[in-house]
Amino acid sequence: MRAQLAKALGGRRGMVEAAVPTIVFTLLWLTTRELRLALIVSVAAAVVLLVVRLVQRTTVQFVVNALVGIGIGWLFVTIAASRGGDADDQALAYFLPGIIYNGGYAVLMALTCIVGWPLVGFMVGSVTGDPTAWHADEQVVRLCAKLTWLLTLPCLVRVLVQGPIWLAANSGSLDVDTAVAALGILKIAFGWPLQLAALAGMLWVLGRNKTPVQQPA
Repeated sequence: MRAQLAKALGGRRGMVEAAVPTIVFTLLWLTTRELRLALIVSVAAAVVLLVVRLVQRTTVQFVVNALVGIGIGWLFVTIAASRGGDADDQALAYFLPGIIYNGGYAVLMALTCIVGWPLVGFMVGSVTGDPTAWHADEQVVRLCAKLTWLLTLPCLVRVLVQGPIWLAANSGSLDVDTAVAALGILKIAFGWPLQLAALAGMLWVLGRNKTPVQQPA
């Protein structure tokens, strides 16, 4: 179970590749306040990681995920600019997709647990080659539900902390510069550190309860 879960999440390298473009964007924006420069350099960093993957002939999934995230953020920035938003408004718009994504993902994962088909089970099933065989074992279902709730926590924390900041800045009750700086710092602090904490909790659960496995008939 541990090996299958690590492979599905991309391992350490996949985590780093998913985080690097966001870290580059946030640091450049906070230090230079040049939105276009931050976007271009973050895309360039992701492209370099993609080329390395292609040369090594290994999976590009996690680099592509990062590029898609930047692309969606750029789209929101473009929409804000088309509506007359200044650089601060556009930078604020860049963080909106992440908040929406985390909110939607938290709801989705919670629902999978509530209906009895926790998302982690499908992650494990995607590695084993049979996406639903795990559901035949009630112990595995309960274990996957616990692991899914642990994965939900980082998304929930991000929304509960970042959402009010974004809303306050968007409504004018909080200075946009302060909000953008806070969101940039939180995007780093609440990114992979929270994710790694959740993964550490998952490993603790796996090590404490042991992975339930039925013996073949």
